[in-house]
Parts: sequence; structure tokens; C-alpha cells
Amino acid sequence: MKQKLVILGGGESGVGTAILGQQKGYDVFVSDYGAIKDTYAQVLSSNQINWEDKGHTVSKIIVADIVVKSPGIPDVAPIICSLKQAGVKVISEIEFAAQFTDATIVAITGSNGKTSTASLTYALLKDDLNVALGGNIGDSFAAQVAAPGYENFVLELSSFQLDGIEKFAPHIAVLTNLSPDHLDRYENSYQKYIASKFRITMNQKASDYFIYDGDDVQINKWLASHEIKAIKLPFSLTQKLEQGAYIKENKIIITIQNTQFTMPIATLGLQGKHNVKNAMAASTVATLLKIRKATIRESLESFQGVEHRLEKVLKINNVMYINDSKATNVNATFYALDSVKTPTVWIVGGVDKGNDYSELLPLVNEKVKAIICLGLDNEKIKSQFSNVVDLLVETAGMQEAVKVAYKLADRNDTVLLSPACASFDLFENYEDRGRQFKEAVRHL
Repeated sequence: MKQKLVILGGGESGVGTAILGQQKGYDVFVSDYGAIKDTYAQVLSSNQINWEDKGHTVSKIIVADIVVKSPGIPDVAPIICSLKQAGVKVISEIEFAAQFTDATIVAITGSNGKTSTASLTYALLKDDLNVALGGNIGDSFAAQVAAPGYENFVLELSSFQLDGIEKFAPHIAVLTNLSPDHLDRYENSYQKYIASKFRITMNQKASDYFIYDGDDVQINKWLASHEIKAIKLPFSLTQKLEQGAYIKENKIIITIQNTQFTMPIATLGLQGKHNVKNAMAASTVATLLKIRKATIRESLESFQGVEHRLEKVLKINNVMYINDSKATNVNATFYALDSVKTPTVWIVGGVDKGNDYSELLPLVNEKVKAIICLGLDNEKIKSQFSNVVDLLVETAGMQEAVKVAYKLADRNDTVLLSPACASFDLFENYEDRGRQFKEAVRHL
């Protein structure tokens, strides 16, 4: 008898898992509580994979030998509770797919910077290695495992994906930083969220590597009270390190065993402290994987960042419009506001994930001339900032928000979309939010 694999969620990761599962001889069934997009429905149907959408048929799901759930489905969802009560194993796509590949896996997580670091790491590796980029970015990891041939993977992983692992063990794990995020999914416990991020290290061996921000207070605190088997390689802007990456005379210095790599900060394609840290993490990975130094330098010089992360859209009437839709938490927005050097009209709001906006107060006081709220519930933002800025406007959609920003911005100002919130109240996801912003700006 074939083992029955049920996949909850018919998006990128779910459909990729279905294809891999079918290839590996499972009896596959895909179930989505919402509507499956036509493109994904066609892939499932053309591969003769059974599926349903707009609701779960519990009787078809509860008989599974194994369930792979979409990262977006919380553990408290009724269908997940039913499966756990029935003793059915529920895992993530990452856990399922990893068992079918012998490739070297670089796994990157963190509250902020993980997309940029994963994209940069991939850029550093792709000329010298047979490598694919996946996980929380780009194509499904499972789908890429199903198309064999990749010897290396760079995976961007969210805490939700890590919650669903049991044996997943990356050869190189990267933790970019920690700040409160998704606390609504972790019973409002920052410690539970931190523990979730550190799951990336839980199955690593003494021959594996853990690269992390050595300046991050919460990371260091956690490491002081927990044992990690992997070789630890920190990166730091403030301290000299025997092993790892640090700054000396405005140069990045990376030392791993007897190998050393150096690069002037001034030649990096992306400037700013957070970009220097991303470059340190990515080039530490590249050094470990024996990428040529010239390749690392050329890639770091030419890399121009990722869509929706401090992305300069257009300058209109000498006002710069910046798309930072990927800033879905307060810490990411802190970096964005810190990087802007001119008076700012700030577009903020969405689904609050337990945000504490107080750390933004000094920056908002210094730089923000007007706030435009973009969300269905803006009470928290209004109560935090209404006494700090002269103008605070509520809008019902992206076009209105951009039109209001256009009226409020003067020459040499910046209009910054950096929501500090999830996007699911008015948009499909942060990409949809960012694209709508860019479209609205181009129509001004």
C-alpha cells in the first residue's frame, strides 16, 4: 500500500511538495481552505494529483500517514488540532523535501535581513557552484528537489517553516538577528519565538557551521545558556574576532581556520550597517564553500538588493519614493527610517503582530514630517505617534495613500513605504503591497 501524503495549502510550497511526493511514490491529496490559484490548480490537475479547495474534507485528511502543512497555517487551526489528536505527523515542506536530497544546504533565518542575505549568498555562490535558491523565497524547495541535479541549496527559512522540522540539519545555518516578530503566533512570548529561530541549529553536528550576529544581545544570551554542536562563526561590527567576520580599518575581514578574505566596505554595492552585516554573513558562507575571493568581491560590488527592501522606485519633483514593503516588523522599519537622510512622509500599517512601536519614537521625532496609515485598524499607530508628528492621515488603499503622500511631500523629501506590519488586511502579501505601491507611484 502506498503511504498517504496530505498537503494542506495549495500554494508554491504545497504544489512543490505534491510533485515531489508523487515522484517518491506517495498517494497524494492537496487540500486548501481558500481558493487555489488557477496556475497551481493546472499543475496539480496536469500531474493527476487529487485536490480540493474552499474547504477541508476532514475525513480525507485524517486518514493521512503524513501531513505537510503550509507555513501560513497556525498550529491552533482546527484541522491541525484534529490531526494532532489523531496522532498524525504534521511537518513542513522543508522537513519533507530535505530527506530526498544529499545536497549541501545553507539555511538562513532571522527577524530581518534573511531575504537579502539569502539572495546575496546565492549571488556569491552561483558562478562557482551548482546551486538553487528556495524556501521562503523564489521556487519551492520540494519542487527543486524533485528536479534533481542541484548539489547545493540556499534556503531562506521563516520561524513557521522551522516549527515544522524534526530531522532537518543544514550544513551551514545562518541567523542574521533577532527582534520581536510574529508574537501573535507564539502566545505573545518573545522567548518562544527565539527558541523557534534556534531550531535551525538543533540537528547540526560538530562538522557543521553556525554563522550569527555576534553583536546581537538576544543571540548571545541564548548561546550562553544553550549548547550548539556546530562550529560557531560570529560576525561583528564592534569586536575583533579570532574566527568569523569583523571590521578593521573600514574593511571586512573574514578569518576561517587559515583562510582570510578582506574587502573594503566602500566598494560594497549596498551601503548601510545592515547591508554590511548581510555581506559579512554571505561572504562567510562563500568562504566556507571555497568560492574564489575574486568572485566574492565582484558579487558584493555588483549586488543591488532585492525587490521590496529599501527599493528606490522613482524621483518625482525631487521627492524620492522608496518601497520597503518587506518591512513587516518594527525592527525592519527602524533600519529603513535610520537609512533615510531627508524629511520623510512615512506610510505605515497593516496587520499588527504584537508590535511595540516605542523604539521608533526617536527616529520618527527626528525624521518623519507626516504619517499615512494604511490598514484596517490603525488605533495603535495613532495612539503612539499622534503627539509626535503634526500630520497623521488614515487612508483606505494604496492609491489613496500614495496620492496623499504626493500632496504632503515637499522637494528633497522622501516618501517611504515601510509598514512594520503584515499585509493580509488589504493585500495578498507584502509583494502585492509593494507592487501596488510602485504602480501607484508610476501613475502620479
